[in-house]
Amino acid sequence: MIQPDLIQMPGEFPMTVSMSKGVSPLFQRLHWHRALEINLITSGVGTYIINGQEYQFAAGDVFLIDSHDLHRAYEGKDLEMVVIMFEPSLVGSEHRYNPEIMLPFRQTGSLFPNRITADQIEAANARLSEYILRMLEEYPSEQSSRYSVLHGCLLLLLAEVHRYFRQPETAEFRPAVKHLEMIRESIQRMESDLERAWTLSELAEQAHLSPSRFSALFSQAAGMSPMNYLLQLRLDHAVQLLEQSSLSILEIADQSGFRNLSNFNRLFLRYVGKPPSAMRRKLQGKTSMS
Repeated sequence: MIQPDLIQMPGEFPMTVSMSKGVSPLFQRLHWHRALEINLITSGVGTYIINGQEYQFAAGDVFLIDSHDLHRAYEGKDLEMVVIMFEPSLVGSEHRYNPEIMLPFRQTGSLFPNRITADQIEAANARLSEYILRMLEEYPSEQSSRYSVLHGCLLLLLAEVHRYFRQPETAEFRPAVKHLEMIRESIQRMESDLERAWTLSELAEQAHLSPSRFSALFSQAAGMSPMNYLLQLRLDHAVQLLEQSSLSILEIADQSGFRNLSNFNRLFLRYVGKPPSAMRRKLQGKTSMS
């Protein structure tokens, strides 16, 4: 099974709250993590794909992402969002008084939607954005009792989601892809051996599906074909090597799964926007100034 991304949480209070501008390459790939995630879109537009369901989003929308949700995001324009990550244990004690406290996460895709739009929030007169922005303000402060404020805002947010946005179970909110575990395993195969000359037929065979069926399911979950996704993984890996290693461009191309240097240069320029050598100068120059 594909391994979850490791999200480091502070030991004293297992939550992080941050403002993100754009979407980093790490989160453009299809991934999952054990931490629970809440996003508030504060400006711009973009797209989320969660368990095969595509969501266009805009300012004011809120997303809830459960531990096992397979997801990726990519920016449309001028995207900024608040990102909250926390461990489920943070609200564990609340089960004594409210056994359904975690349902807004555990039942996303059935009783609760992953996305709550700004219009839905306004119509319900809910204060989800207010709680999230208060958490963003409180998190870096050194004021006394800040953890209690963060914990309280989180509980209020979950209570309002439960109160105002619980839905009857309908097909509209059921996950669109039934083979997510197969997709996870296929991605792990790609990530663990980028140098291999993968073919669509080979990936489909390992998933015990026909190439056309495998490609359709993968595209539904990832928002792109398996081979285009593999290309993105390889280019992301090449960017990491350009920044973090002294390998030659030829060696980086080879370790990223490109057998032909001119093809690597051409694809890198097309998808990244500049040649590998120029990207290395930019990345390593930024590192040396930090």
